[in-house]
Formats: sequence, C-alpha cells, structure tokens
Amino acid sequence: DELVKKELQEAINAGENALYSLRRAKNSLQSAKNWGLWDIFGGGFLTNIIKHSKLNDASSYMEEARQDLRTFQSELRDINTNINFGIDIGDFLKFADFFFDGFIADYMVQSKINDARRQVDEAIERVESVLAQLRARL
Repeated sequence: DELVKKELQEAINAGENALYSLRRAKNSLQSAKNWGLWDIFGGGFLTNIIKHSKLNDASSYMEEARQDLRTFQSELRDINTNINFGIDIGDFLKFADFFFDGFIADYMVQSKINDARRQVDEAIERVESVLAQLRARL
C-alpha cells in the first residue's frame, strides 16, 4: 500500500512537472504570437528578431514539455494504470523554426504558432485530467 502511494506520488510529481513545462511553452507561444502580429502589421527588423527569439524560446520549452510528458507516461506505466493519456508523444508538439520574412511567411508562422498553442492547451487539459484521477486514488 505504501509502495502504491509512492508510485502514485511519483506519477503526480511527473505530471506536475509536465504541466509546468506546458504552461511555460504556452506563455512563450503567446508572446511569439503577439510579436508575430506586430511583425505582420508594420514591425521592422528589430520586431522580427524579437519574434524569432520568442519562437526559439517556445521551441525549447516545447521540447522540455515533450521530455516531461515522456517521463509522465513512464510513471503512469509504473503504476499499471488504465488511464488513457491519449497523447502520442512522437507526433506531439512538432515545431519548425521559420527564418524567412514577408507577409505570407509571417502569416504561416502565425498559423503554426496557433496550431502549437492548441496542442499545448489540449495537453494541459489532458494532464490536468490524469492528475485529478491519480489524486483521487491516493
């Protein structure tokens, strides 16, 4: 019984780490989106540099979230849970850097940022749901 509680707590800790990373990615994507909009509607060279810096930050945070989600899934397997996490890590949070300019390219970047934000929001909801189920078992 203590071993089960220990494994549950490890899974909860891993899930909380994943949530933290996902929220950092979400915030960074929001910042990149804001700078991207500024870039589309009249930003200059400096705006473009800041936007790409924010995209790089978002990419790093998303990779961190991907690793944390892998750890979370591993911890869930350790407790032999029948909880369906429902995220394919292999396809999750794929993010490409775009280092070109022009209105069409900037619009495409905004579209990719929005897609990534949706994926992050979905992951946050799923992790929160799984954590609630794990906490109920403690």
